[in-house]
Amino acid sequence: MKLFKCQACGNIVYFENVSCEVCGHRLAYRPAQTDMTAIEPLGGNEWKPLSAPDQRRLLCVNAEHGVCNWFVPDETADAYCLACRHNRTVPDLTVPGHLAAWQALEMAKHRLFYSLIRFNLPLTTIIDDPARGLSFEFLADAPQNGSPRVMTGHDNGNITIALVEADDAERERRRVAMGEPYRTLLGHFRHEIGHYYWDILVRDGGKLETFRDMFGDDSQDYGEALQRHYRTGAPPDWQDHFVSQYASAHPWEDFAETWSHYIHIVDTLEMVAASGMSVKPKVDNTGDFAAKVTFDPYRADTIDQIVDAWLPYVFAMNNVNRSMGARDLYPFVLSPAVIRKLGFIHELVHDRAGREPATSLADALLGGFLPWKRKAG
Repeated sequence: MKLFKCQACGNIVYFENVSCEVCGHRLAYRPAQTDMTAIEPLGGNEWKPLSAPDQRRLLCVNAEHGVCNWFVPDETADAYCLACRHNRTVPDLTVPGHLAAWQALEMAKHRLFYSLIRFNLPLTTIIDDPARGLSFEFLADAPQNGSPRVMTGHDNGNITIALVEADDAERERRRVAMGEPYRTLLGHFRHEIGHYYWDILVRDGGKLETFRDMFGDDSQDYGEALQRHYRTGAPPDWQDHFVSQYASAHPWEDFAETWSHYIHIVDTLEMVAASGMSVKPKVDNTGDFAAKVTFDPYRADTIDQIVDAWLPYVFAMNNVNRSMGARDLYPFVLSPAVIRKLGFIHELVHDRAGREPATSLADALLGGFLPWKRKAG
């Protein structure tokens, strides 16, 4: 994620800001230009962006509910922005608490769409393509006791997010109950969209055999695989092969987990670069723990470039969190096998999977790379 500034006063503003905290100017995000701009009213729902004062732009109608700060697509009169147009079902706003939950969900979803747009990934709606389009449903559990709970998941392009996941306390309870080191709304969105892009880019994109060589046979029964995972857990050596325990349940889950981690890493590195941060520990005489992001992580040439920058930063950030008595920011192992899978995702996102030689970082790790690089912190 980038940092942005208010064109009216020059103050630094953030992706979720709807107004500048210094001068009070209203703000809007221009997804095609990936920038935030101060705006001024022109009457009705028309606004003048100060970054392009000759334009007249429309805000997404969901701005009325405080869940969106994006302009609709350039030179259109659409009602919804590129992110909100994919909503199939939104919460009933007459129910107390639903608006606040929806706001939290949309904040995470818009961050997801920031990345998808930066990667230039296909974003077809179900209106444009009922068979292969993408849609979202934000559903609340039925009020009756004993009714089935809403399950977060993906089904043929439709992503369901349980509204209760917006409750921090409930989400933490579920994280602990399931033995997960990490559970966030943004993580849910990035994981579930991975299932969608498996359909689009792997299954329908001619990459299935390459995928199976690395992730395993996806034709095994999915339901049985999940039942086995919940019954017996992950294999003892799961960290040597998977980025998380859940990734070991089935190749589809392995792909979705790896996909989400790839976006975690890339987007965090962009914020590192935007903030001008560098890592150079005084006790490090070798330079192996030093890093500075001098490239665009969303346009990195190889996974080597990304991982070599990521590991020193996350080592530092994990230790900063520990100094505050908090859990590690990134409590995951990047084994050689996981890095290979991340490399597959990288090549897939940039439309190079199966067309270029595998990256060399995993081979370097197997050949004796520094062992600290196998675990982030």
